[in-house]
Amino acid sequence: MATAAAPQDTSPTSDSPAAASNESRESQPSDEEPPPTEEVEVEVYSLFNTPLHKLIIFTLLSLATLTSPLTATIYLPLLPLLSQHYAVSPQRINLTITIYIIFQALSPLLLSTPSDTLGRRPLFLLTFAIYTLASILLAIIRSNFAALLTLRALQSLGASAVLSVVYGTVSDVYVPSERGKVLGPVMAAANLGTAIGPLVGGWIALSSGSVWWVFWTLAIFGAFMLVSLGALLPETARNVVGNGGIKDKAWNRPLLDLNRWSRSRTPACSTIRTTTDGGRSTRSLKFRNPLMSIRIMAHPDTAIILWIVATFYALWYIVQASIPSVYRQHPYNFNEFQTGLAYLTGAAGVIICMYATGKAMDYNYRVIARRMNFPIDKVKGDDLSRFPIEKARGRGCTWLLLASLAVSVGYGWAIEKHAHVAVPLTLQLLMGFLATWILNCFNALLVDGFPQMPSTAATAGNMAIGRGWVFTLAGILTGVGGLVGVVVLNHKGLDWRNRRNKSISTGEESKVATSQEEHPQQDLMDTEKR
Repeated sequence: MATAAAPQDTSPTSDSPAAASNESRESQPSDEEPPPTEEVEVEVYSLFNTPLHKLIIFTLLSLATLTSPLTATIYLPLLPLLSQHYAVSPQRINLTITIYIIFQALSPLLLSTPSDTLGRRPLFLLTFAIYTLASILLAIIRSNFAALLTLRALQSLGASAVLSVVYGTVSDVYVPSERGKVLGPVMAAANLGTAIGPLVGGWIALSSGSVWWVFWTLAIFGAFMLVSLGALLPETARNVVGNGGIKDKAWNRPLLDLNRWSRSRTPACSTIRTTTDGGRSTRSLKFRNPLMSIRIMAHPDTAIILWIVATFYALWYIVQASIPSVYRQHPYNFNEFQTGLAYLTGAAGVIICMYATGKAMDYNYRVIARRMNFPIDKVKGDDLSRFPIEKARGRGCTWLLLASLAVSVGYGWAIEKHAHVAVPLTLQLLMGFLATWILNCFNALLVDGFPQMPSTAATAGNMAIGRGWVFTLAGILTGVGGLVGVVVLNHKGLDWRNRRNKSISTGEESKVATSQEEHPQQDLMDTEKR
């Protein structure tokens, strides 16, 4: 091997002694040490980059996202039967829907922040454990109306926090240029659950002859998700495991190690600054203010995004809530089964959008990147502080918002004037498609601006003023309000986002410096313990 190395060093240093030659050979690797640190493998965005990892994570997230909306709407066909069983008025039984919606809003506020510090897996497992337990108790306790109210609240608490954790997981694993193809199908599952829930609930109750089998079905689904997440989902929170290179605590590792079947090509290292502790997990046990996520609404760009998301969620829920009253009355006179089928047209629009919006979002990202001469890095992830992500996510949304306005107004007046049944059903399909597209684009923008951002949802509005005017106002609210929001985000979004992130980064660095100055000895002891 010495003779093989000699020819490389003979031309410039042929008269150097052997020691110098050895020193030269030793110094050469040191000169070549920096290049490996510049290789893409070292600074890979996520080590969960194998096809098997991505397939399992994608499947689990899609099923998890389905949970809350499916649980909310699968319950709707049971309301008359439950009212008879508990011998209470329809108004009292409707309180169970109100309770569910209240906890649907509270649950992400209470449980999303701990997922950033403790990790995604503990929150997934906790929420599905709560959800499964509540579903089992709902199926068992059948004679107490107060128990029904309490357990529906508990069921909502477990199901509704899942969505915010899903957002964080997507941000952990996928670079911004690839998030569209993931968020499209994953987030569309939420709208799909809203659309198919009543049909599934009615079919289970009809085929089994008992409303309680609906709760048993939800309990089985919850138990399946609990086992699947515990066995397969790795911890992805970047504050805990970095890009996947930091070894997490044994209690928080999946039961089945996917790396045995699918080895990543990248080395087991992390580019996150928390890797200075020798490669161990840096999970923080300090609990932050659970209502801290409300503070993000003070940021102008986030407030606009939340406005668009919330109004389109409201529009979609209004459409879903209107279906029974629209089609059971004159002139359509649908029976219960036909009314359930009426939900499928909106579901069809959601399914079509699932496959279209993801690819379109990634395409829009590439188009804006080419215009900006911005190089896309699918390995390290892109620096969004230099990229107008608002323009990429909002590209084409102007026309979609105008179309949504027209479809919403058209739907309202079609059912007001008793148009042929094919007209409102077709408009439901278009509304499902357009609402899902808008929601996916701006939910992705939330992930890009706040990687651990909880989602915002709204419910149906007041139907007392007449269906035509309700959907006219809803169309104006979503269409015009959304148009204004897109224009403002395109012009000011990048500047607002950079100022906010700079302020957050400066605040975190100052807190770390202060903590190290006040407790240097404790930090040293903690390091020695690790």
